[in-house]
Formats: sequence, C-alpha cells, structure tokens
Amino acid sequence: MAEIRLTKVEQGQTKIRNVPIAVTPEGFWCCPSPNVFQKSLKTQNPLNKPKSPIPTTQTSAHKKQTSVTEKRPASAAPKSHEKRGVSSDTPVVSASVPAERTPRSKTENVPKKVSIEFGEPGTSDLRVIMLGKQGFTVKLNVHKSILIEHSSFFANKISEQQPVFPCIEIDDCEDVEIYVETIGLMYCKELKQRLIKQSVSRVLRIIKVAEQLGFKSCMLSCLEYLEAVPWVGEEEEEKVVSSVLRLQSEGIGVTPVLKRVSSDISKPHKDTFSHILELVLKSNEERGRREMKSIVLKLLREKNCLPSSSGSVDSYNEIIYGSCRSCLDSILILFKQAAEPEFSNKEPVVKQMVLEADNLLWMLEILTDRQAADEFAVMWGSQQELASLHTKLPIVSRHHVSCITARLFVGIGRGELLPSKDTRNLLLQTWLQPLINDYSWLQHGCRSFDRKVVEEGIGRTILTLPLEEQQSILLSWLGSFLKAGDNCPNLQRAFEVWWRRTFVRPYAESGNSRPLDHVMTPKVTEH
Repeated sequence: MAEIRLTKVEQGQTKIRNVPIAVTPEGFWCCPSPNVFQKSLKTQNPLNKPKSPIPTTQTSAHKKQTSVTEKRPASAAPKSHEKRGVSSDTPVVSASVPAERTPRSKTENVPKKVSIEFGEPGTSDLRVIMLGKQGFTVKLNVHKSILIEHSSFFANKISEQQPVFPCIEIDDCEDVEIYVETIGLMYCKELKQRLIKQSVSRVLRIIKVAEQLGFKSCMLSCLEYLEAVPWVGEEEEEKVVSSVLRLQSEGIGVTPVLKRVSSDISKPHKDTFSHILELVLKSNEERGRREMKSIVLKLLREKNCLPSSSGSVDSYNEIIYGSCRSCLDSILILFKQAAEPEFSNKEPVVKQMVLEADNLLWMLEILTDRQAADEFAVMWGSQQELASLHTKLPIVSRHHVSCITARLFVGIGRGELLPSKDTRNLLLQTWLQPLINDYSWLQHGCRSFDRKVVEEGIGRTILTLPLEEQQSILLSWLGSFLKAGDNCPNLQRAFEVWWRRTFVRPYAESGNSRPLDHVMTPKVTEH
C-alpha cells in the first residue's frame, strides 16, 4: 500500500495528511481511494460551512506539529516493478499550491486549492495535468508507451507534442477522480477483475471517461461487467441503457447488454399478450390467479396502454373483447345448467361461474383504464337472457355477476366510460333490479364492495337519462326502497335532484320564488 501526500494551503498554514491508495502489481496506481477526492472536495469551499474563529498562534503551531509527526517516512512505500520494459515507481505525492494573494480580512472567504500528484517524475516521460472544478488539480507522471497503447485520445495528443518531456493538460475536467482511475486501469492486465467489486454507477462513470479517452479495452470490460451484473431498480436500468446506447456509434458491441431489455424474436407482442391473458383467465389456482391479475393490471396502468410500436391499440382491445365474449358465453351456459331443477352437481358449476364473473370484472377494469369500456357496457346491457336466469339461482351463486353491474354504474357515474343514452337506459332496465335483489348479500358478503360509491354511481347514471326515464326508474326504485330499506340501494340524493328538476326548476325559471307553494298550496280568495 502506497501513500499520497495531500497538501493544502490555508491561511498561511500547511496541513499534510497521508492517504493510502491501491497499487497494481506492476507498480502503478489503479483505483485510488475515493476518500482522497471526496474528503478534499468537501473541505475546499468554507463558504458552505459556518465560520470558525481564527485559531491562535499556539493552536496553529500545535496542529502543524501534530500533522508533521503523523507523516510516514518515505522508506515505508513498497518497491515498484516494471512492465513492458518501462520503469514505474510507487506513486509519491509532492504537491503544493501557493496561496492566493488576498487581503487578510477576507482570507476566510478564499476557496482552498488542492493539488495531488501521482507517480515518480524521475521515471516518467509524460505528465498529464487535469484541472477540476473549484481549483482541484491532479498531476499524473505517466508513461507515453502505456497511454499510446491504450488511448487514442492520448496517442493523438502525444503525436502533436514535440518536447522531450511533453505535458498534456485537460481543462474543466468534470470527474477528476474517475479520470485518474481510468488512466490507472491502463496499467492493469485484468480489467474485468478490477471492476468486480465496483458499483454499477461507478462503472458507468468509468465507461464514460473511457469513451472520451478512446480506451476501447476498458469499454469492452465495462460492457462485460454490465452484461453480467444485476441492475437494481428502473432508474439504474435506464442509466445503463442510455449509456450503452451512446456507445453504438463507437462501433463497440453493445448487443449483449441490450438483449436484457430488447428482443429479436419476430413473434408480435400482441401474441405474447394474448397468451398471458389466456393463462391468467384459465388458471384454477386462486392465489396465483389473484396475484397475477393484480400485477398485470398494475403494469398496464403504468403506461395506460400497450406498446403502440407492436401494433395498433385497437388490436389489443380486440384481444380483450374476444376474451370477454368467450367468458360471457361460458357464464351463460353455466347459468342455464345451474338453473335446471334436476341438475344436482352444482358445486363445480358454481365455482366456475364465480371464476368467469371474476374474469369479466378484471377485464372490465383493464378496458376502463384503457378508456375502451363503452362496448363492454353494450355487451352487458344486451344480456337479457342471463338477467332472466339470475332470479332462478341462489343468491350465493349469482351475486358475483351483480359486481359487474355495480362496476359499470360506478364507471359511468365517474365519467370513465361514455355509453350512449340507449345503452345507459338498457343497462338500468336489464340489471338494476337484479342488483337490488343481491344488494343485501353484496354488502355483507363482498369485502371490496363500497356501498356509498356504488349508490353514487347508480344515482348519477340515472340522472344522465331524460327526465321522463329518470322518473320511471326512480319511482320503481322507491317502491323497492320502502319495502327493503337498508337492503336496497339508497338513491335519495338522485331522487332529490330529480324532484328539483321536476317540480322546482321549471317554475324558478319563470321568476316565481316559491314554486311548490304555488303549485301545491290552495289559493284562498276573500270576498
């Protein structure tokens, strides 16, 4: 383990501390400790920290003496080795930047400057100086042969330099730490092994710098790492994909990495979706089916549609509607079987009825999210035969069908689907009474049933109809409500709106302030 001597100049005082760095077997640094840079950058600008009083002379002298005694002797550094016939000694830091000339009264507001130097100048034939942000400078004493062999950027720069000991300066270096590490990787034989313990975010920083330096072998090693390591979270995945896509123009083989997020299979996505839909709908395992329905619904909601690049949105909706028609045909056959008086083995039939009703309710949710449920309302409102069979079955077997009706009314009440007036009227005429018949069981037997939401949806659906049809439906409901009470949907709010529309508003428009008194109270005339 070698040492870096980090020199800071602050208010005329010199602070020296030793920081260990990793050194390759070839005798050059590979991955300097990030603390070297991070700790230095944190202490550069004192404007971000509360001002501390200027230390006294005794305190300053004590601190200086302490830091000097902590300095390790140069003889502790390990001996260097040679690579490709080029001498490379253990990195030694000898860096010092003079303090800027500023008035003493403003010394505490002057940003600190930090300079770090790697490598032994006596055995190097090239110096690379990187100027980072906020006065952060790194000087690298390196070897031309190594940089020319691995970096097209440095090869071009060195060819332009004529002096015996050239110096290459990189201004406005955004990521000095990674630049140092990437140049150090040029001295390593097994790049992939050096990346194993790195994080994905750090490797992405390395591959970006390697691209800028034209360090292709490093880019390939980084791609091998990214292809094999797990990506954690969508944000990290997006960063990897965007970084890899940027390398396509460099002629680097990025396909193995991108295969994780893209496919060359010619089979259309809609066929895959159809297969998934079929598997979920036909599953008889309750827990697995329930969880997968929840997952698929959640995934579809994230983008609110399936990929348009795979085909038109209508083709996916048609796949769903095909499954809906199949479920409707199946549930009608099952209702007919269960309604037969001589039919005895009802348990499997009832179980399948519940499954098909749950499938329809799930697909209705999908279509509603995709703003394509209007046709479902037409299909459901046209099931007069199914509605007529509804009363012939025990309520425990049939009430799952009423959940579909309730969901449609909620959707219409919220404006999630906009079926025509005739369809809305047909839905109410066909399915409102069966829903009322099952209402008591729905309240006590379905945990997901929300009475207030359903009642609001029914009421709003009724109020979308012409006034005469509102009256017919609400008067029919009133008879049921007066008999059943809490076992019937409470549509009092819709009833009040209809009442005002019928008895109040026409007269209010004519200017009468108390229309009901005028209509319903006898007028007494004195003679």
